[in-house]
Amino acid sequence: MNYYLAPMEGITNYIYRRTYHQFFAPADKYFTPFINPHTTRSLNSKEKKDILPENNKGMYTVPQILTNQAEDFIRVAKALQEFGYDEVNLNLGCPSGTVVSKKKGAGFLEFPIRIDQFLNETFEVLEGTGMKVSVKTRLGMLEADEFDQLLQVYNRYPLHELIIHPRVRIDYYKNKVDLEAFETALKESKNTVCYNGDIFTKEDYDRFTKRFPSVENVMVGRGVIGNPGLIGELRGNEPMDKEKFRAFHDQLLAEYEALKIGDRNTLFKMKELWYYMIRSFSDAKKPEKVIKKAQTIEKYKEAVRTLLAGCEMI
Repeated sequence: MNYYLAPMEGITNYIYRRTYHQFFAPADKYFTPFINPHTTRSLNSKEKKDILPENNKGMYTVPQILTNQAEDFIRVAKALQEFGYDEVNLNLGCPSGTVVSKKKGAGFLEFPIRIDQFLNETFEVLEGTGMKVSVKTRLGMLEADEFDQLLQVYNRYPLHELIIHPRVRIDYYKNKVDLEAFETALKESKNTVCYNGDIFTKEDYDRFTKRFPSVENVMVGRGVIGNPGLIGELRGNEPMDKEKFRAFHDQLLAEYEALKIGDRNTLFKMKELWYYMIRSFSDAKKPEKVIKKAQTIEKYKEAVRTLLAGCEMI
C-alpha cells in the first residue's frame, strides 16, 4: 500500500511536511496545499517557498493547482517543472464556499463539459513534456449520481491517478463517505484510483482494505494531523507515544518561531493543529480551553506541558 499525505490549506505547508517527515513514518507522496494561479505571475512568494526543492528534501512532493482555466493550469505546471517537479494535481474537491462560488474546486464539478474541454487542452499541450497530471475529485456538487458523467470524462484521459473523496460538495466533511459510489468508480475507472476519506484509525483502515483489497493507494489527511503516528501504525509500527509527540510538537513550534512571524501568527498555526491533535488525548477538554485562550508563546507552552502531563494518549 502507498500512503499519501492530503493537502490541507493552512496546515500541511512545507514547515509541517518537513517536520512530520523528520519524526514519523514517511508518506509515499506529500501533496501541497493548492496553488491558486495569478494573472500576472505563476507563483507568489508564499507558494514558491512552499515548493522550493530545498524545503522538500527527501520527500516526493506533488503540487496541487486550483483553477478552472486550462491555460493557467498549464502555465503553473510548466513553472513547477522548472523546479524539478514531474507531477501536478488538479483540485476538484475543495468544498469551501469562497472557492465554489468561483466555480473552482468542487464548484467546477457542476460543469462536466467544461472539465472535458479543460483536460483536453491540458493533455494536448503537456503531452510529451513528461509532466504527469492527477486529479483529486469529489462525487459531484449535490448528488452522488453526478459522478457517472464525471467519470466518463476522466476516463477519456490518461490521468496519472484519480484520487476520489466519495462525498459530494454539500457534505463538506460531514455525513458518511459513500463507499458504494466508490466501489462503482473503482470498477469503472480506466485510471489508477486512490481512496481518500475518513481513515482516522488502524481499525478504519482495516475495514476499508478488507472491503477493497485491490486498492493500492490511500490518501490520509485529518487522521494524520490528529495522530501523526497513523501512517506508521498502518505500516505495522507501534502507536505514537507521548514522548514522540512532544518532540514533534516542540520542533514544529520552534520551526514556526524561527520564521519570526510574531506570537499571534505562530499561535494561530499551532492552535489550528490542536483542533485535530486534541483527539489523540483523553480527558483533555479543560487543558484544550487553556491552549485556545493562550495569548503568548510562554502561556501556550505552559498549557501544552499541563496537557501532556495530565492527559493520556488514546
